[in-house]
Amino acid sequence: MRHNGAGNPPPRNARWVQLLIGVICMSMIANLQYGWTLFVEPIEVKHGWGRAAIQIAFTIFVVTETWLVPVEGWFVDRFGPRIVVLVGGALCALAWAINSVADSLGLLYLGAAIGGIGAGGVYGTCVGNALKWFPDRRGLAAGLTAAGFGAGSALTVVPIATMIQTSGYEATFLAFGIGQGAVVFLLAWFLAEPKHGDVPAAGTAQVVQSRTSYTPTQMVRTPVFWLMYLIFVMVAGGGLMATAQLGPIAKDFHLDGVPVSILGLTLPALTFALSIDRVLNGVTRPFFGWVSDNIGRENTMFIAFALEAVGIVALSVYGRDPVAFVILTGLVFFAWGEIYSLFPACCGDTFGSRFAASNAGLLYTAKGTAALLVPFANVIADATGSWMVVFYIAAAINALAALLALLVLKPMRARLIGASSQPVAGRLGVAAE
Repeated sequence: MRHNGAGNPPPRNARWVQLLIGVICMSMIANLQYGWTLFVEPIEVKHGWGRAAIQIAFTIFVVTETWLVPVEGWFVDRFGPRIVVLVGGALCALAWAINSVADSLGLLYLGAAIGGIGAGGVYGTCVGNALKWFPDRRGLAAGLTAAGFGAGSALTVVPIATMIQTSGYEATFLAFGIGQGAVVFLLAWFLAEPKHGDVPAAGTAQVVQSRTSYTPTQMVRTPVFWLMYLIFVMVAGGGLMATAQLGPIAKDFHLDGVPVSILGLTLPALTFALSIDRVLNGVTRPFFGWVSDNIGRENTMFIAFALEAVGIVALSVYGRDPVAFVILTGLVFFAWGEIYSLFPACCGDTFGSRFAASNAGLLYTAKGTAALLVPFANVIADATGSWMVVFYIAAAINALAALLALLVLKPMRARLIGASSQPVAGRLGVAAE
């Protein structure tokens, strides 16, 4: 929001309005990723293209959603958030409209690419805008924004599953695609970036923050960025495998249609798991973001990543029980989704606010790199005849990531932030906040 003509600051709730708009926009694009698993089997039944070939569309979506975010972030940092989200909403609607008529893998892949570009524009803009409006509460703000993407599909899991059964997956793609894209397009008109004096100064938070802003070029020259990138890839890889493969895993475990009753609610195991997973995958983002605002980013990473490793191992051991499958997949998603609040907040703390959208976008490409690992889950499962090896590899990677965050990233980042406050920072062209 901009200052009024009298030079007065905007209303105190202005940044919360911006945050709410971002959360809603994120929830509208969530199904492009988290609803995908519901469409895999129906597409396979109709066309017989094979799971691995169909899942390439998921990989294309995630790659285009993530690897172009730095470009979209560049537009946001220079022209504001509105235009990027307007275009993104239109592309998201177009993508699912293409999916609804795709009669070849090529057309399915085209829809995935367009959807990825649109979703990436919306995602990167909303997260970057939150980091700029809330320098004093980056973990919470990024977490609430990312929660829209994590939990946004929770309320639509059952309607989408039901419509696929009653009207076919093609009609479902078309109806939800147009509806979700239209909401994003309309809300985009109300987005704005903060002006000087609209928000608290950097350094007012309880966590350690840099008082200088690195350009994207300066950021990628630091070892800290690449260590953050590596850890992001490691943790995101396991979670994306679960996101894309949950339907096939449930089918292979013979649980997809088994009714499960918890707290008086009865649903098929897969539908139940997807609904709970979406909620917990959303709740975890502001929760761990808030925790990290108080105890530090790396300390929170260690706790969450270690919990993820334990949850994956438990799922591999007890997951064939339908109730355990529902509960443990919820635990896995709860311990995974926080990366989408912790890493943007950590990036903003380390490299400053001025280029927050571009910098966070560059770091977010780690998700696209991790997506390249998703098809290998099917290959490993087919080669070994089970999902056990996939589970144990993912658990081991998460355990290693937990140790790297606490023992390596934490001291490295502290040294960088300390050095950036010295006079040499100015000679490197680092801008003061």
